[in-house]
Amino acid sequence: MRALQLFGDRDLRLTDIEAPPPPAEGEVQIRVRAIALNYLDVWGFRGMAFAKRKMPQVAGVEASGEVVAVGPGVTRFKAGDPVTMYGAETCGHCRACREGRDNLCENVAGILGFHVDGFARELINRPERLVIPVPAGVSCEDAACAPIGFGTVQHMLFDNARLEPGESILVHAGGSGIGTAAIKMAKAMGCTVYTTVGDDEKAAKAKALGADHVINYRTERFEGEVRKLTKRKGVDVVFEHVGADTWNGSLLCLKRGGRLVTCGSTSGVSTTMNLMQLFQQQYRIFGSFGCSMRNIAQSLDKMAAGMTPVIDSVFPLVDFEKGLERLEGRKVFGKVVVRF
Repeated sequence: MRALQLFGDRDLRLTDIEAPPPPAEGEVQIRVRAIALNYLDVWGFRGMAFAKRKMPQVAGVEASGEVVAVGPGVTRFKAGDPVTMYGAETCGHCRACREGRDNLCENVAGILGFHVDGFARELINRPERLVIPVPAGVSCEDAACAPIGFGTVQHMLFDNARLEPGESILVHAGGSGIGTAAIKMAKAMGCTVYTTVGDDEKAAKAKALGADHVINYRTERFEGEVRKLTKRKGVDVVFEHVGADTWNGSLLCLKRGGRLVTCGSTSGVSTTMNLMQLFQQQYRIFGSFGCSMRNIAQSLDKMAAGMTPVIDSVFPLVDFEKGLERLEGRKVFGKVVVRF
C-alpha cells in the first residue's frame, strides 16, 4: 500500500509498504481518506521530535477515513462507517484514561506521525477504543480536522479557559487552523472576538468569519490596540499559541483576573515574565495540549450542526510536501488537507 514516510530531516517520500494484517481482537481496520496538516507535521518534517524516532517513519498526525474490517469483539463499528482516530498511543488503563482525560495518559507511548508511525498510509489498524464515529453529513475533509484542529480548541476554550457566553477573547493568529476554529466557536456563543493576523488579506477573511476587531500585528502593536479598544479594561481570555513573541503582550491584554490558555510556542519556547504582574493582576494561566476523545466527539457534533472548519486548500497525496510548505510559510487561512 502507499504511504508517506520520513527518512530524515526534510526527506519525505511516497513509498510502498506492507499492508497491515486483518484486524486483531478489539481492532478496527480503517482506509484513510484525508489527512489534515498541523505544526506537529512541520516539526516532525524538520526532525524536531522530542524523542528518538525509528526511521523511516510514516507521517501524518491527524486523519479521517472509513472502516473496512473489524476484528473479533468489536461492537461499535462495522464496514463502511466513517470515522476519525485519536492520535496518541494511550494505555487505556491509568486513572487519567479511565476518567476520560486521554491527553493526560500516564503511560502514553507517543504521538502518531511524530514519535511513532502516523496516519499517512492507505490502511491502518487501530484499537476500537481510540476510534471515534463521524456523524452523517460531515465530509472526510472536515472530519480530518476534528482530532487536533477542532478538538484542541474545544479543550482549550471550554475545559481549560471556561469561556462563557458574552465574554471577550483575544485569538492570536486568527488565520491559522486553530485560530479560525477559535473565532467560530467563540462567536457562536456571543463572545466579542479580537484577533491578530499578519496581513490585510487575512484581516478581511477574519472579519468575514465573524471577528469583531482584527489587528494586523505587523503594522500595529496588538497589546496597545486591545487596550485601546477595551478602554484599558482588557479581555477575559487570551487564546495563545504563538509563544515568546506574543507572551508578555498577551498578559497586558488581560483584564484583572483574566485567563490565558496556551497550546503552542511556534515563535520560541522560552520567555521571561513579570511575576508581580502575575499575582497582583491575579491572572490564571493554563497549559493545554491535545484533547480528549470526548472533545473530538463534541467537535464532530459541532460540524454536523453546521460549524465546519475553514479549509484553506486540499492537496492530493503526491503533493503532501506542498501542503507542508504552505503551512510552514504561514500562507494559510484555515486548514490544509491532503486527500488519499
